[in-house]
Amino acid sequence: MANDLVSDWMTPDPLVVYRHTTVPEAYQLMDEYKIRRLPVMDADDLIGIVTLGDLRAAKASTASSLSTYELEYFLSQQMVEDSMTADPITVKADVEISNAAQLMLAHKIGGLPVMDAGRLVGIITESDIFRALIELCGEKRPMNMG
Repeated sequence: MANDLVSDWMTPDPLVVYRHTTVPEAYQLMDEYKIRRLPVMDADDLIGIVTLGDLRAAKASTASSLSTYELEYFLSQQMVEDSMTADPITVKADVEISNAAQLMLAHKIGGLPVMDAGRLVGIITESDIFRALIELCGEKRPMNMG
């Protein structure tokens, strides 16, 4: 695993949203594709990343004395750019996966957009790191379930 590259394990050409995508639209995409984070784009430029937790927080922050109708309307007007983490930490595709894992651990984040020549080419997440680890361990040790 130490010599495996991010490009070997990343999800290439990830699903993205744009800065003016609404919170409900982004939430629906995450639910439909069973993912927890989306790169946020402005044309071809990566400007942020939004997580399922960010979207849940946006929904919770609007919970007040509004009626259900008012709350739904307000949420339908919120854009992901208001909930995203701007200028996310990124990694290059030719970096060793162990370095990407160290970066995620150091910054307490669950995923990194993967960039090549200033262009988004993929995303690597903690699930990808676990997959790599399991494959490596699976080749050397039998699975111990208990």
